Amino acid sequence: MKIGCPKEIKPQEFRVGMTPNAAREAIAHGHEVIIETNAGSGSGFDDTAYTDAGAQIIATAAEVFATADMIVKVKEPQAGERKMLREGQLLFTYLHLAPDPDQTHDLLASGCTAIAYETVTDRNGGLPLLAPMSEVAGRLAPQVGAWTLQKANGGRGVLMGGVPGVSPAKVAVIGGGVVGTHAARVAAGMGADVTVLDRSLSRMRYLDDVFGSVFKTSYASAGNTAELVTEADMVIGAVLIPGAAAPKLVTRDQLSTMKPGAAIVDVAIDQGGCFETSHATTHQDPIYDVDGIMHYCVANMPGAVARTSTIALGNATMPFLLALADKGWKKACQDDPHLLAGLNVHAGQLTYEAVGVALGLDTVSAEALVNA
Repeated sequence: MKIGCPKEIKPQEFRVGMTPNAAREAIAHGHEVIIETNAGSGSGFDDTAYTDAGAQIIATAAEVFATADMIVKVKEPQAGERKMLREGQLLFTYLHLAPDPDQTHDLLASGCTAIAYETVTDRNGGLPLLAPMSEVAGRLAPQVGAWTLQKANGGRGVLMGGVPGVSPAKVAVIGGGVVGTHAARVAAGMGADVTVLDRSLSRMRYLDDVFGSVFKTSYASAGNTAELVTEADMVIGAVLIPGAAAPKLVTRDQLSTMKPGAAIVDVAIDQGGCFETSHATTHQDPIYDVDGIMHYCVANMPGAVARTSTIALGNATMPFLLALADKGWKKACQDDPHLLAGLNVHAGQLTYEAVGVALGLDTVSAEALVNA
């Protein structure tokens, strides 16, 4: 198979879909790898690193899309990239289709087969290709939230850990999954007073068993959430429903109950965000003010630490990438139901129910497609 990796063109996106190590592994399996020139530069991988691995450097994205059987990316294809996709081509990347009708319709019109990193599962019910970026985003959230809280950036002017005689910042983390756990650990490590909200009693027991008094837990009822949001200097949104639009857990009206200059960090923004007032921003212009509350809603937070993120993502995607290249998408999905869960689009048909529900579109069974 000819595997192509174009340079990411989303604003301030510095990650790359294939590391030189991934290229080397694919070539060892008998495949051809083509990389757009400078695709890896933002992550610290120059063209020589790829040619040393046996890959071919291609001058333009158009050439990569025109000749590759499989396109491997990080972020969802942008409008110009979607025009270059073709019938029968395989796309393997993050998609986040539920809040993005334009991308969904373009992928359906292209006739390509699209497998989304964020809906591939594992035997434990986890999301192995989302997890490494969730870990990165979770650990970044208190860091960027602390920056947002600085007075020069419009925040309350509160130091996360306080100082002797001055209380630390109060941080509410909504969601106790991968993002929330890592966010709570780092925020607590910075000295903040942290509470994690979740609806799963078993998850809260786990967090209590593992972390003890490092941070507190609270049941995510509407009342508890409203109370903690009112008291917080920083609220981190870390709620995920796989493949679906994120639920809106804090309304605009609730902003008036928050402390002036409090910071909101919406890590769920890729799926539409879990605050009613959230809209996607970029690293170039990351924060905005709504009713005196500072919002940090960067849609590709891990791109800020591109090298760490690229290597972590490459480690996770490599086995699936090789399976797709070695067997073809259909046989690979037949052999692995967890990879099949990543199938979102095939030949003009939507195959992921949660996306169909979010966008009001008909879906077909992925299982039926691969077994036809």
